Amino acid sequence: MPIALLGAGVMGSTLAAALIRSGHDPADLVLSDRVTARAEQVAAQHGTRHDAPAAAAAAADVVVLAVKPQDMAALVAEIRDQVRPDALVVSIAAGITTEFLERRLPEGTSVVRVMPNTPALVDQGMSAMSPGRHCTPEQVERARALMEHVGRVVVLDEGHQDAVTAISGSGPSYIFYVVEAMIEAGVLLGLPRDTSTELVVQTLYGAATMIRETGTHPTVLREQVSSPGGTSVAALRALEDHKVRAAFLTAMEAAARRSHELSPREE
Repeated sequence: MPIALLGAGVMGSTLAAALIRSGHDPADLVLSDRVTARAEQVAAQHGTRHDAPAAAAAAADVVVLAVKPQDMAALVAEIRDQVRPDALVVSIAAGITTEFLERRLPEGTSVVRVMPNTPALVDQGMSAMSPGRHCTPEQVERARALMEHVGRVVVLDEGHQDAVTAISGSGPSYIFYVVEAMIEAGVLLGLPRDTSTELVVQTLYGAATMIRETGTHPTVLREQVSSPGGTSVAALRALEDHKVRAAFLTAMEAAARRSHELSPREE
């Protein structure tokens, strides 16, 4: 299945690498980027072809739009007349709606909007996918299979995409922020930085694995750790005193609001 990856940045190159690792023929992948040198570099790294966007789109059954939101309108205008009638267009640009793309592509073009996140770099991404008006169930499954190369996928109504951006799209930044704070706390308490880092990272990994593998609600797991009058309860009381839970809710509401603001307005 020929696939055009238009945009050789982080997500475009990550998806290319994942497809090849999973056995996709590099000859069926063609990369493009507005910076030609970058397309050449990424193509050489993965053994794929590279070409101009219009030529790449013309040869593809699946066209992945992996450019920045502000570059999307110009890219779509460039490839519009080259997209095959039966092609599936997959957009992984934040804030770009399926309606925005459908209005600019040939009538009837099948479009899927995807919000991935950066753990896709290690094949542990979380992608939320919303099909456009013209997608068939088979095309939705094709898009799902594409994104499953870099992690897990959920399909949901496009009206939820701002919330998805706030929770999983931006989510890694919140986790890194908390991990950074915990590491600094370890250093403050006298631990060597590398030891503190190992303790925090493995604790995070173990806790996340417990949630996934046990299926137990996080509240129950938290209570199991929190012995009456113990150290965890003392720490959690301090977090509540500083309104950390409320701060997270406010932060994610702000992220969702900003996601909506960044969506291009139709003329």
